[in-house]
Amino acid sequence: MILTKTIRIGTRDSELALWQATTVQSQLEALGYKTELIPVKSTGDLVLDKPLYELGITGIFTKTLDVAMLNDTVDIAVHSMKDVPTQLPQGIVEAAVLPRANVYDILVHKGLDFLADEGLIATGSLRRRAQWLHKYPKHKVVDLRGNVNSRMQKLKSNTWNGAIFAAAGLERIDLKPDNFINLDWMIPAPAQGAMLVVAKQEDAYCREALANLNDENTQQCVQVEREFLRRLEGGCTAPIGALAQLHGETLVFKGALFSLEGTQKFVVDKTIAISDSKGFGARCADEILTSGGADLMRSIKKTLATSK
Repeated sequence: MILTKTIRIGTRDSELALWQATTVQSQLEALGYKTELIPVKSTGDLVLDKPLYELGITGIFTKTLDVAMLNDTVDIAVHSMKDVPTQLPQGIVEAAVLPRANVYDILVHKGLDFLADEGLIATGSLRRRAQWLHKYPKHKVVDLRGNVNSRMQKLKSNTWNGAIFAAAGLERIDLKPDNFINLDWMIPAPAQGAMLVVAKQEDAYCREALANLNDENTQQCVQVEREFLRRLEGGCTAPIGALAQLHGETLVFKGALFSLEGTQKFVVDKTIAISDSKGFGARCADEILTSGGADLMRSIKKTLATSK
């Protein structure tokens, strides 16, 4: 194939998003493809005074790029996969999942004396909030929005004891400070640490190019996690965590649904042969739903609807 078409790479314009897009650009160009970066602002970047779940759509960080792709302004788009809705718009498909980075969350702090007493922690994530309050019920959690750079700056300028970040994001742009602790007890967001590249279904050229970048092991794991999320009807509207990891021919999965204040917790922890993993995420979600999770999801949706 003659590599003549210039692949226009759509991306958000934050430092982290540009790092991700540039990573994809470098890999494509190393294969001989011509590329061009096209940064755009998303609604999620522009509206910083409302929690994510109040903005009305789970694809708040991806919708602008979806529209740009369908309008033929860009050919492909690069996302943090945890931000991508489990249901893609018609005409857009997953074209590559890149090798996964650090899956866990970290706490960036100003000293740890507060852990045994009352504390004030910042995060814009319902999942992180619920799990933190489950472990530290005496603490308070405040909302924190913006890209990783602005969130780090807000932590410095406020009286909070700490703020929770995805380790991968800070590591990718060399922003991880010395004053952090790993939260390996906190179940990550589905697909956390993974990067997804999407393309138009009809664009065979770009899909063929991106197939060279796909990491099958990461793809298998995030597929189970996102299937779990889809069945629970999550997105940004419920405190849901999920992590699948491969150990040889075995897949180990842990998923959970929490109440908004962290007082209720439904967990599934299972191991299965990779060859039997089709539909596994949905089956794990069904276990939670039938054991009380369905009632909790209805309660969460009702609470969030009335709080808008």
